[in-house]
Amino acid sequence: MARDFIILECTEAKALGKPVSRYISSRNKKSPNTPTRLEKKKYNPNLKRHTLHRETK
Repeated sequence: MARDFIILECTEAKALGKPVSRYISSRNKKSPNTPTRLEKKKYNPNLKRHTLHRETK
């Protein structure tokens, strides 16, 4: 199956107006398990804690 690269961007830092952290990950676009945007908890070095990162367009 085809795997696509996606960019995960911090949602909390964006709301606070601070520099956002970005991670690159991959996902299976054809999988019925992930029909919506992917969300993961990742470390944000600017806020020095784990925050929610959401897939960008």
